[in-house]
Amino acid sequence: MAKRKIVWSNRAKIRLYYILNFYIVKNKSKVYSIKLQKLISKEVNLLLKQPDLGLKTSEDTTRGLIIENYIVYYEITDDKIIIHTIWDSRQNPDNIIIK
Repeated sequence: MAKRKIVWSNRAKIRLYYILNFYIVKNKSKVYSIKLQKLISKEVNLLLKQPDLGLKTSEDTTRGLIIENYIVYYEITDDKIIIHTIWDSRQNPDNIIIK
């Protein structure tokens, strides 16, 4: 089996950008956003060694990795771990679009 790699969807990249930018504006500083980005990267990279780390979701092929107030939704394939989106769990769950 080939070594898996992490692939971020456009939706996930955009959501991460908006989350990090929100804290830059709110805190008038990049410090928290940098810490949060490092934490998310560290936790997502754990999926390379333990892809089943996240919780099963109602969608058969999708799992959710909880990182502080966020859920990273991802899918495991033979050669990739696809990050579909990042969701702030304090938001209304009826509005989530995973894929």
